[in-house]
Amino acid sequence: MPFAHGAACPPARPAAPRAPAGMGAVPELCSQAPLAVLSKVELRVSCKHLLDRDTLNKSDPCVLLLMQSQGQWMEVDRSEVIKSNLNPVFAKIFTVDYYFEEVQKLRFEVYDSHGHAGVGTHDDDFLGGMECTVGQIVAQKRVTKPLFLKYGKFAGKSTITIISEEISGNNGYVELAFRAKKLDDKDLFSKSDPFLEIYRIDDDRSEQLVYRTEVVKNNLSPVWEPFKVSLNSLCSCEEKRKLRGVVWDYDSRGKHDFIGEFFTTFEEMQKAMGENKVQWDCMNPKYKIKKRNYKNSGVVVLLDLKIHRVYSFLDYIMGGCQIHFTVAIDFTASNGDPRNSCSLHYINPYQPNEYLKALVAVGEICQDYDSDKKFSALGFGARIPPKYEVSHDFAINFNPDNDECEGKSSSSRVQSMARVSLLTSHTPAGIQGVVESYQSCLPKIQLYGPTNVAPIITKVARVAANEERTKEASQYFILLILTDGVVTDMADTREAIVRASYLPMSIIIVGVGNADFTDMQILDGDDGVLRSPKGEPVLRDIVQFVPFREFKNASPTALAKCVLAEVPKQVVEYYSYKAFPPRCPRPPTPDSSLGSPQ
Repeated sequence: MPFAHGAACPPARPAAPRAPAGMGAVPELCSQAPLAVLSKVELRVSCKHLLDRDTLNKSDPCVLLLMQSQGQWMEVDRSEVIKSNLNPVFAKIFTVDYYFEEVQKLRFEVYDSHGHAGVGTHDDDFLGGMECTVGQIVAQKRVTKPLFLKYGKFAGKSTITIISEEISGNNGYVELAFRAKKLDDKDLFSKSDPFLEIYRIDDDRSEQLVYRTEVVKNNLSPVWEPFKVSLNSLCSCEEKRKLRGVVWDYDSRGKHDFIGEFFTTFEEMQKAMGENKVQWDCMNPKYKIKKRNYKNSGVVVLLDLKIHRVYSFLDYIMGGCQIHFTVAIDFTASNGDPRNSCSLHYINPYQPNEYLKALVAVGEICQDYDSDKKFSALGFGARIPPKYEVSHDFAINFNPDNDECEGKSSSSRVQSMARVSLLTSHTPAGIQGVVESYQSCLPKIQLYGPTNVAPIITKVARVAANEERTKEASQYFILLILTDGVVTDMADTREAIVRASYLPMSIIIVGVGNADFTDMQILDGDDGVLRSPKGEPVLRDIVQFVPFREFKNASPTALAKCVLAEVPKQVVEYYSYKAFPPRCPRPPTPDSSLGSPQ
């Protein structure tokens, strides 16, 4: 864990959930789905000339990060406590999501910690605060502002500096394990208490603290705990960037004694991979000048280095991962007789019904990630031929061996388009195959009930389970369920979702019509962790639920943007959990390549 210089901050106050946020041009429509995260940002904090609140020693500062949510300041995170230091450089790295289209107000509060007495319990503990926005920090990269006490009074000459670094989507991290040997002894009656700091030297020759280890007490040959840092933080993803390591002898009053330093690069560090080790002389420049036979103040050894790549959604897609899209349509009697214009399944020659609108909007996005452009289409809650028994997982093309729908010939498609005006005159062929099967299916079935969706979730999960056994990131499944009411088999559905959360699949549920869908919100993990009837939690939040009526007056893309916003994150979460890397990237096809082959 990062070096705490003594007492740790008390447990953080629980943060409130993120305020609901909208999407795109219709922010009021998608209150449940988060905005698309442009990137994550790392914030590093340091202070200078803090007020001295202690009588015998200097202040023991700690920084609290708060974010404004619905007009209220909520604590997000807090730093370690640094003992007896009025110019602290905190090792804690704050990570926040950056949303370009949103004003994200931050507040940094600095307190003098008194161990278990708590932080911020008395006005006398408050050393100052500063407010800004994430956008300001990102735009300037480095922000230095004065600290203020209550009522706008300056906290003396105190300042706080925030440095931001963007974490790119394909960033990785490195795990490092250091030790030292035969360090100089700086203590009179005992041995040194060494700790190690790693600094990155930036282009302007300034140094940025990357990591500070724990203190190893009374030991001249310490072995520090392994730690992880992002490649961006360590070397800005530049292997030849210069790094500086500094070894100190810890002092409880904050007056740490300098033992020595060494310089290296990440390129050199990588020699420590596998069985190899890399070591550096820990040098004290003053001793080197003054002592004729000076060799070093000890040796620092990099015992091990492990590089962990963090893959993005695009890494998996470009590696050949296919998105297999399945739509499940509610054919229960509550939809109304399809021959009646009041029915949710009524085929209007001039206006598509809500089922078709939702299907086309979502399917049009997913088809770009499916090479064969064939979608599986299932129905539930109807009596189907030939025996007219109720089924909750039938293929709407009535082919039990292949539920994927293909569009008919171009002439048939023209006739179909003449009968049903879809959202656009350019409806893709893959989606058109489902539309045609849907239209053909309606006169042949009897709408019945109940609204059971667990069988369909289980059916798609079986296919996903077979894919999981390949141990490759080759196919991910999206199940779109279109229903006009609350599911009847809620317990079985919760159980099926928990099982599916361990598989490469996501579930989107769109509520069609004007029913009260309040009870459906339980399936969407936004308000808490979904659990099976036995109490087992989902491994991942894989369900997104929205009522279609919120999108009636919006463009079709608004629905797709809302319900698909979380899919990239869900794909990465699954493959990261399974430790499946992307497959080798596919070579570009001749018509998609921007240049000639090298």
